[in-house]
Amino acid sequence: MADQPSLAEIASCVSGYDPNALPVAQAQEFIARLVPRVQAVEKLAIRSALGRVLAEDIVSPIDVPAHDNSAMDGYALRGAELAAAGDSVFGVAGTGFAGAQFDGAVPAGRCLRIMTGAVMPAGLDTVVPQEFCRLEGDRVIVPAGVVRTGDNRRLAGEDLARGEPALKAGRLLRPADLGMVASLGLAEVPVRRRLRVAFFSTGDELRSIGEPLPEGCAYDSNRYTIHAMLTRLGVELLDLGVVRDEPAALEQAFRDAAASADAVITSGGVSVGEADHTKQVMKRLGDVLFWKIAMRPGRPMAIGRIATGDRAAILFGLPGNPVAVMVTFYAFVRDALLAMSGAAVEPLPMLRAASTEAIRKKPGRTEYQRGIVARGPDGAWQVRITGSQGSGILRSMSEANGLVVLHHGQGNVAAGEAVDVLPFDGLV
Repeated sequence: MADQPSLAEIASCVSGYDPNALPVAQAQEFIARLVPRVQAVEKLAIRSALGRVLAEDIVSPIDVPAHDNSAMDGYALRGAELAAAGDSVFGVAGTGFAGAQFDGAVPAGRCLRIMTGAVMPAGLDTVVPQEFCRLEGDRVIVPAGVVRTGDNRRLAGEDLARGEPALKAGRLLRPADLGMVASLGLAEVPVRRRLRVAFFSTGDELRSIGEPLPEGCAYDSNRYTIHAMLTRLGVELLDLGVVRDEPAALEQAFRDAAASADAVITSGGVSVGEADHTKQVMKRLGDVLFWKIAMRPGRPMAIGRIATGDRAAILFGLPGNPVAVMVTFYAFVRDALLAMSGAAVEPLPMLRAASTEAIRKKPGRTEYQRGIVARGPDGAWQVRITGSQGSGILRSMSEANGLVVLHHGQGNVAAGEAVDVLPFDGLV
């Protein structure tokens, strides 16, 4: 930790930093400056690399395609021999198949019956699709103007040239990427090791599923939503369960988490007026700040580092309300964990949709309202709010298919006005 800037030093670099009224954008900037990157690299077979973060550029050892080849089933010929007007007539010198080199030369005035992917013989530069041609005995008739010289020929290295980067480091590997690697003849890829994330819930009122539920208590839902959100990111998980509001139990949970994980996520115990045990233990074990973020839901949050021995883990102390947990995770934690994994993080794409109703909103905070996006009668996107937007109403998230994002400086929204929506598809 000695070679890392303190939280106070990071805060001094963030313009407008105010822990008691911190805009979402400043909180995101602070976290981006705070989080370290996983350095360890391992090599994986490409079938095991889906969703992993590429550690090094993949440079193509070959041209793709390796040879000029046909993009169509048809007839390969010299484009210069096509007549400008009237029909062109060619004899057929043979057939070229994919995966087999055509032996011999194709004389002037003749063509080659060719299949998709077959190597173009020397001198031939154009392919006429078979549906444009007529066959009369052993002759092929090509009408004027159906193709131009060079049509339907794929050039060697057209997709990727030898020595050219095929994939850049930091990429989250997708199915098409694995196919690309395989097309280069590579069996393995270098990837960052998986990020390890520990998480637990705090609160004497919480009970795990299967336990009796005394009056005044509630089943812990946050661990299950956090588990699911983390699973989508492909990290290694350490679920430490529900931890009571007791200093010794909390300290042990934090020590266990920091000893084995790169990041620790807690829910509950960071709001004003809650029992001080969680916050006091956080302070005692590391360099931790407590924020009041200008957002709704999810105002309270803790951020920092907690240490055990010579290890330190990044701490994300999230609110206890179920909706606030999910909103703060997607606003702050998701991108931070991807960055820690070594991924090149891009902002999540927003959809513009017309609000079907007026929405009350005061400038000076970012609001995330749960909405249902659908096509309107005119085919354009529109969104309606799911109803009550209380931060404890998890049903509002379950019914929604996106978050309506009302930005910091934005005011009231009129019915029919366009708003930004963060779709859940692929996210939650």
